Amino acid sequence: MRQIWITRVGGPEVLEVREAQDPTPGPGELRIRVHAAGINFADTMARIGLYPDAPKLPFVPGYEVAGVIDDVGAGADAKRVGEKVVALTKFKGYADTVCALSVATARMPENISFAQAASIPVVWLTAWHMLVNLGHLRKGQRVLVHGAAGGVGTAALQICKHIGAEVLGTASPGKHGRLKEMGIDHTINYRSQDVEAEVMRLTNGKGVDIALDPVGGKSFKKSFRALAPAGKLMMFGASSMSAGLGRNLFAAVGTMIGMPIFLPVPLMNNNRGVLGINMGRLWGEVDLLGGYFVEILKLVEQGVFKPIVDLEVPFAEAGKGHARLAARENFGKVVIVV
Repeated sequence: MRQIWITRVGGPEVLEVREAQDPTPGPGELRIRVHAAGINFADTMARIGLYPDAPKLPFVPGYEVAGVIDDVGAGADAKRVGEKVVALTKFKGYADTVCALSVATARMPENISFAQAASIPVVWLTAWHMLVNLGHLRKGQRVLVHGAAGGVGTAALQICKHIGAEVLGTASPGKHGRLKEMGIDHTINYRSQDVEAEVMRLTNGKGVDIALDPVGGKSFKKSFRALAPAGKLMMFGASSMSAGLGRNLFAAVGTMIGMPIFLPVPLMNNNRGVLGINMGRLWGEVDLLGGYFVEILKLVEQGVFKPIVDLEVPFAEAGKGHARLAARENFGKVVIVV
């Protein structure tokens, strides 16, 4: 089989294709011949050495794949051989063959491509967890989505519109038109507008019920101040730590210095909540994530949700996908195709 390794800390050029023996599925595992694998921002952070949960270098990144089962381990259902599936992996997803736990795989909807299927697990589970499980989002509420044109952002926008919520999203100007086509209610140019001030203007001073913020640093402070009473801030990343293709310690330090400290008494007095989300550390919660997965894939199959793929990059050119994410040029997910 072929795998893509992060060989050392650095730019996209440190990604290297290597040959290895095909894996043998263990107990409860399925072996999947991969057709597509998702690229996530966590992969790019790991590549530049700023992702604490990453394995020791060198390693194979990748959290999600779509493909066809060709073998099963002990205790797994042999009747599933030949089934098209989408699967969660804990790293090792950048490969043309992977083994995944049977409980971490699901039948792929017939109305989408392998690339679309591989774009689902990380971003859609993240958005669903924040909005539906933690946020208890209801019709008529307002949601601020930072990075509305990204993978999590386009998933969150669709979930919000399905529930009937009003969405305020940040994005660069070139992405506003497409976001409006998807049904976003208000777009904010984060490069030239003060996001907090715009949120308060657009909501007549009331604020939003939920803010989804993967930016970190000072952005967390502004998102918190933009909350309505009983509002919730969902912190699920620190993308401002990454500036450019390689490691930028000045950006990382600046982000950390800008991080707010949330004290109990002010939280109580403001009637606001702050929640932290790291989906990589929930990968073992199979029952929780499995429930989300079933609901999401059912709505994809019904045509209610549509996974948005920005770019499909050839296996040997994964670095191009990393570069596109690092430059914030993507609209939706970037996917490696085998």
